[in-house]
Amino acid sequence: MCQNGCRSLSHLNWRKNLSKNKKSFITKRWGIVSVVGILILLGVLLPLPYYVEMPGTTENVGEMIKVDQAPLSKKSEKGSLNLTTVSMMRATGASLIYAALTDFTDVYSKEDMMGNQSDDDYTRMNAFYMASAQNAAIYEAFKLAGKPFDLEYKGVYVLDVMKESTFKDVLHIADTVTGVNGQSFKSSEELMTYIKSQKIGAKISVQYLDESGASKSADGKTIKISDGKAGIGITLVDHTAIKSRPEVTIDAGSIGGPSAGMMFTLEIYAQLTGQDLTRGREIAGTGTIEKDGKIGRIGGIDKKIATASRNGAKIFLAPDDEITKEMKKAEPDVKSNYQEALAAAKKLNTKMKIVPVKTVQDAIDYLEKF
Repeated sequence: MCQNGCRSLSHLNWRKNLSKNKKSFITKRWGIVSVVGILILLGVLLPLPYYVEMPGTTENVGEMIKVDQAPLSKKSEKGSLNLTTVSMMRATGASLIYAALTDFTDVYSKEDMMGNQSDDDYTRMNAFYMASAQNAAIYEAFKLAGKPFDLEYKGVYVLDVMKESTFKDVLHIADTVTGVNGQSFKSSEELMTYIKSQKIGAKISVQYLDESGASKSADGKTIKISDGKAGIGITLVDHTAIKSRPEVTIDAGSIGGPSAGMMFTLEIYAQLTGQDLTRGREIAGTGTIEKDGKIGRIGGIDKKIATASRNGAKIFLAPDDEITKEMKKAEPDVKSNYQEALAAAKKLNTKMKIVPVKTVQDAIDYLEKF
């Protein structure tokens, strides 16, 4: 009896141990599955040092621009003039998979996108480009419409600050230098001439407006620049503003960059002259605008063709930019924006008409004629 009872007890203990081991195995298995699941989730969702560029939006510029007492109001237009955007997002594992499987979606490294700029400086630069595009658009539209305007010099935009500059981390991209040592100037040439007249290593104070428009002053010293003369170590460009009657206001929201210049110009011109360039058509386009009226090259035009076609545009105005020998040498397969646009339209099999334009006047002539 004792032996049988002991065997029964031993068997019971064995069953209990087996049950415990099974539960322990299941717990470990689910633990491993959970850890693997978390790692996969992190791999899919964790931000990576890359950016994914894809088609963005198509935006009616008539809703962004207001010309005071304009003979052409937004309500009287039957069609619309539209800018196009690309969407840029920080890459994750999931978005990289999406990019690999989707047309008109490209992946860039942070260096490709921003160079050595910080995120803040990149944002500032895009805001500067947008402000410059708006200013150039007003200038060109008034000139084409034969309307009077004044060009006001406001200082110099800071485009970069050298590492050697004593104003590094004080002045930032898109700040506006308004004076030096308490003196104001009427052009960037005057400002640079004054600074170069100083001794290298001399104490100098710079008056400027920061990104918010607040007036500030900072002290530093001049340094020796590339021409051997004194400088403060910044790359600059004139900050000008157009003063006009009627007044023009542009609110592009969070859109940045210079590529809306042409479409802004066309809308301002239409409102100033009272001409409905749309004639009931949905017209999209892209391109920078220069003071001589030339339309400049932009990036990501294939994505802009995709968004314009998706949103019902019938006509797309594409920069027919010149491909220089230098560009060919650097990139033998380089194509003009117009050629890139045609290739994208063919790939999409869209009926949207791609129109090459070299100047704003080309765009106006086409829209008036057809």
